[in-house]
Amino acid sequence: MTTRSQGLVFAFLCAVSILFWWPSLFITLGLALTNEAYTHILLILPLSATLIVLDSKHQDSKYGNLKTLRIDPPVTPRVAAALLVLALVIGCYARWGMAGVQTDVRVSLGMFALVTWWITSILLCFGVRTLYLFLFPLCFLFLLVPIPEFALRWIVEFLQQQSAFAARIMFRAVGVPVTQDGIMLSIPGLDIEVARECSSIRSSLMLFVTTMVLAHLYLRSWWRKVLLVAAAIPLSVAKNGLRIFTIVELGTRVDPGFLTGKLHHHGGILFFGLSVVVVGVLLWILRRTELRSPLEHSVESTR
Repeated sequence: MTTRSQGLVFAFLCAVSILFWWPSLFITLGLALTNEAYTHILLILPLSATLIVLDSKHQDSKYGNLKTLRIDPPVTPRVAAALLVLALVIGCYARWGMAGVQTDVRVSLGMFALVTWWITSILLCFGVRTLYLFLFPLCFLFLLVPIPEFALRWIVEFLQQQSAFAARIMFRAVGVPVTQDGIMLSIPGLDIEVARECSSIRSSLMLFVTTMVLAHLYLRSWWRKVLLVAAAIPLSVAKNGLRIFTIVELGTRVDPGFLTGKLHHHGGILFFGLSVVVVGVLLWILRRTELRSPLEHSVESTR
């Protein structure tokens, strides 16, 4: 199969997927545009495409001008065809076989099948080697799958509870008497509810996506990448707690208007920026630890 025919087959498979899965795509796009919990979905395709380009340039600079888009030895087409059939079956089941199931679950399963179809199309048209070279940006596409409502509810409740706990620790650290009852905080003269909107689900997911991209671009060892991505969870909680603590302190000590003002409603970007700075510092530390020994250099050079 020539490069031209590879590209034509891949384009055909992508066109088929868009035609078949357009209801799931349409609903997912609507969620991304109207629900803050899914805003990150708008970034996934552009980021994935950018990472593929960057990874391709990195491979070219490391090994010379590689023709990465090529067919590998046999067995791949048979396996890939089976995976395409499986993705199609899952898509059909999500679209027509789950009539009694909530729409969000059906859409999530449908989008999962769609991403599986796309990745398998890469495998079928360009081979295992290309799939391996671009494994992260391709698997990154699974973030297009909307989180089902039952799972999203659990995540939001977790962020609410832990953000309240983090804020309580901060109040106690500065000597403010505080008690916590679930998502309720009480300080002298004021009761604070960490509502669903205060969970900062959008910025937390954005931080998770940002951390994944940075880990892939700037770290080599898998355990450092996992560590950096895992750090996004406590950082999300800490930034939410800091936001609550800051607004309440300003509202009680400076001006009550801070409790309902712009910082309360639109200050998330500021605290998101602070969390990205912390991620940057942690990334710098992890990169410093990747100064390898001569033995590690020799092992890498033999690969």
